[in-house]
Amino acid sequence: MRKLLNEELPRLSVEEFKETAKTPLVLVLDNVRSHLNVGSVFRTADAFLVEAIYLCGITGTPPHRDIFKTALGATDTVTWKYTETTEQAIEELRGMGYKILAIEQAENAVMLDAFVPEAGHKYAVVFGNEVDGVEQAVVSNADTVIEIPQYGVKHSLNISVSAGIVVWDLVCKLRKLS
Repeated sequence: MRKLLNEELPRLSVEEFKETAKTPLVLVLDNVRSHLNVGSVFRTADAFLVEAIYLCGITGTPPHRDIFKTALGATDTVTWKYTETTEQAIEELRGMGYKILAIEQAENAVMLDAFVPEAGHKYAVVFGNEVDGVEQAVVSNADTVIEIPQYGVKHSLNISVSAGIVVWDLVCKLRKLS
């Protein structure tokens, strides 16, 4: 088996990416402190053709060198918007027909492996701050709270790792529905 070279990969141009049908997912970053985490989420969003990213509160926005460092150009392809509060983003997205999913450890949360998206629905997925997680007001206002099953001692994942796990899982499930 031979590792593929970059030029052998079937890559879209920026123009082709922008014109390609997207996965019905929007990622919402709720007061994410690290610009490196923000850049990593951009890269994940690009990889899975996510519709957009909402950057809320203290979450950093492009242009920023640390975002660019991990995004590797994904800030040029993925649509993004800044809102002062996560609640503002949720209200806007809900008004556009998105179901709101908060990724958090909470009472009555649905485990990610047990969550089944509904055909024909669009989803906005909220990821929280590195220390405090998703704001309680957002958790309380979500349509569903999803928890990533964890079995070790820490019960905590980096937000960019959480985004990768959740987006991959949801994209796989949504593609099976379409």
